Amino acid sequence: METRRLQLLVELSRLGSMRAVAEATATTTSTVSQQLAVLAREMGAALIEPHGRRVRLTPAGRRLAEHAVTILGAVEAAHLDLAPGAEPNGTLRTAGFATAIRAHLLPLVTELATSHPGVHLLVREHEPAEALELLAADETDLALTYDYNLAPATFEPAVRATALWTAPWGLGVPAWDAADGGTTVEVFARFAAHDWIVNSRNTADETVIRTLASMAGFTPRITHRADNLDLVQGMITAGLGVGLLPAALGTVPNVRLIPLTAPDVVLRAYAVARHGRLNWPPLALITDLLTERSTRPDTGAPPGGRQGDGRS
Repeated sequence: METRRLQLLVELSRLGSMRAVAEATATTTSTVSQQLAVLAREMGAALIEPHGRRVRLTPAGRRLAEHAVTILGAVEAAHLDLAPGAEPNGTLRTAGFATAIRAHLLPLVTELATSHPGVHLLVREHEPAEALELLAADETDLALTYDYNLAPATFEPAVRATALWTAPWGLGVPAWDAADGGTTVEVFARFAAHDWIVNSRNTADETVIRTLASMAGFTPRITHRADNLDLVQGMITAGLGVGLLPAALGTVPNVRLIPLTAPDVVLRAYAVARHGRLNWPPLALITDLLTERSTRPDTGAPPGGRQGDGRS
């Protein structure tokens, strides 16, 4: 079986149209259609069917696409396994949120210069959804992402997520507001009439806020969005609203942090890679180093979150 045809089927299941597959694979729509027709004849089953002006996978096509992910991963793993030499060597492309890069990835650059000088890191700052899109498009080798315990991420079958660290979050409010104590739901109920500030590049914290507000019996009035936690604190100081902040983040004088418990609000960080590359020596090395660094008592859990000095 020609693995190239399987790759086209996987891309169709991911992108949803022949034209998008052709653009992603630098070929033509006609070639994509012809190759999938050959694959259908090889399998003895219809793999696609008309759907309006487009096409969609048949049940057999969806099933084969699931198998194809495993097959392609195994083929790629075989190539990597047969590569000469086991010493990590090469350029590892990484995409991730700023806290992970700043607090955990950048310190490894100094370590690698001494321990593994043949490994080089290329770094791009991106929010989780952006980083995972780059991973799916093979534009990065490692994605550093996060979710929240109350807004868990769903990872595609083609990737594996390795848990790194966790970091508790609280509610940032104006320092002059006397409200304090109680469960998370009670805290949220006291701020039901306030405006709320959420991330401008990621929806996870908005999901957390909406979930907890629903438990407290109200719909939050989300009016402001910011990617930088310094800016979020400035908005809170200016009286524009309240928002989630990392518990480990030092607040400015006019902002205070109310702990959130029962339920807790916890950010969870991950290192995500495609199955076919998990054993590639540079990727395995960096993943192991990140995992080990996340458990060191001297590094602890970073503030975690947005851009700059903030959430990501």
